[in-house]
Amino acid sequence: MGMENTGNAGYAGNTERTEVVLIGGRSGVGKSSVGWEVAARLRAADVGHALVEGDVLDMVHPAPPGDPHRSLLTRRNLAALWANYAELGCRRLVYTNTACVLPSEEWLFTEALGGARLIRVLLTATDDTAEQRLRERELGSELEQQLRRSAYMARHLDAHVPPDAHRVGTDGRTVGEIAAEVIRRAGWAPGT
Repeated sequence: MGMENTGNAGYAGNTERTEVVLIGGRSGVGKSSVGWEVAARLRAADVGHALVEGDVLDMVHPAPPGDPHRSLLTRRNLAALWANYAELGCRRLVYTNTACVLPSEEWLFTEALGGARLIRVLLTATDDTAEQRLRERELGSELEQQLRRSAYMARHLDAHVPPDAHRVGTDGRTVGEIAAEVIRRAGWAPGT
């Protein structure tokens, strides 16, 4: 998952506050690909971190009783994962999920990670770009649902993401270019 205990920035002996780069955006914008590339670049630069794909934290059906949106389950699973990483001294987390950049989701990270510094990154793409990517990715029965949800979330995120979020366009750019910008905006370049 992009975590090596090397004693460098972000690891054991480091008493700095936990920092989380939240990578959000509509379906088809490239969140997962960018998250993996951010982790690969940090690993190559020997910058300690962990990577969590938020979508896997609530993959259960039916929803737990009393938790119809599975948000409490997500918090519990994130807290359990983070406890393991933090025990190793990890202080940096890359987290990807569509809505994680919204203010309404902040409680999840506050409760699961304590007083972490949140760095919001909203990846953006045009409808055409997102549709093309989704048509390449969605090979099962959920393409039409993903296209509708992606269009809705693009508008919702644009209207509700706080002004301090870093907006990073993905149209016509490589995953490497986008990841490099995310790392730069987070202030996680080697040596920081």
